[in-house]
Amino acid sequence: MQLRPWPTLLAVSAWWTLYGLVTASQWLSMEAADGQVMAPAQAVRLALASAWLWIPLSMLLLWSVRRYPLERGRLGRSLPVLLAMVLLLVLLRALAVIVLNPWVGWYHAPPRPLEVLLTSLANNFLLLWLMVGAAHALLYAARARQRERHAEQLQAALVEARLQVLASQLNPHFMFNALNSIAEVVHQDPAVADRMLVALGELLRSSLERQSASLVPLRDELGLLRHYLDIESLRLGERLRVEWDVAEEAGEAPVPPLMLQPLAENAIVHALALRLSPGTLRVEARLEGERLHLAIADDGGHEAATARHGSGLANLRARLRQLYGDGEWLRLERNRQGGTTASIRVPLCRAAMSAAT
Repeated sequence: MQLRPWPTLLAVSAWWTLYGLVTASQWLSMEAADGQVMAPAQAVRLALASAWLWIPLSMLLLWSVRRYPLERGRLGRSLPVLLAMVLLLVLLRALAVIVLNPWVGWYHAPPRPLEVLLTSLANNFLLLWLMVGAAHALLYAARARQRERHAEQLQAALVEARLQVLASQLNPHFMFNALNSIAEVVHQDPAVADRMLVALGELLRSSLERQSASLVPLRDELGLLRHYLDIESLRLGERLRVEWDVAEEAGEAPVPPLMLQPLAENAIVHALALRLSPGTLRVEARLEGERLHLAIADDGGHEAATARHGSGLANLRARLRQLYGDGEWLRLERNRQGGTTASIRVPLCRAAMSAAT
């Protein structure tokens, strides 16, 4: 248990001050044998002086318990030390009463030292062991909080490590597909291939700038998607038309990087690239209450929606589970145009919390 000196001292001082005031109020409600009631100033002086004596003794006891806790494997050493500390505190309190009595006035006549010592032993020995128990409760509570924080840190590190592994799998996968696209046109139209390489370089530069982030603003992710679609538009020409329906207020929503590119890639590879006639890829983004809705839809190809199970989608599902927990965050469904709509709905509150960490 790490004791922060000033906060601990303030807490101990507040506790014993409150204890002293409660004691003073009790004395004020009691009558002496002669029927007289103690004066308020005297009651407060005696009670607070007695209570405040416990402040340095309590700090010393807390330090002793932290250094020598009663736990398995350490009882043989810790128990004698704490017993000696309890007896020392009994002695110190008795000495403090003797020294301070002329100013405080606990005793009307000078007390005999042995009498004060025996009174201190009778009154404080059990109380000090109760304080030892309370100190151990604080110690174990602090250790439990520390283990909980450590577990949370380990869990966050594990999630981050898994996300990094998934990202490292995604980048080579994307590079392989992008270079294949360029290879298809390099001999047919070198000028187009050159423009595709320039677009690929811009895309890689932008993605590497955000490689270490687990979440990026949606506007940045849409920028990366535009670079990717530029490459595919150069390859497919008029066969690929892109429609954008992006709400402006959704631009600040945090999303995993390279999340939309696998969805667009699946729509192009499994539908639009297989057509001879022009096809349309539609990109949607909007806020729905406390959720972010993203969708990429095509208008048909040769494969059913249920047949799309590429590594890019599997990777994306794994990343979404790591960030948002178990749930159906990604769905593939048939749309009215005869194609497939890949939609993602994630809670904004969880995304914001993950981005903050």
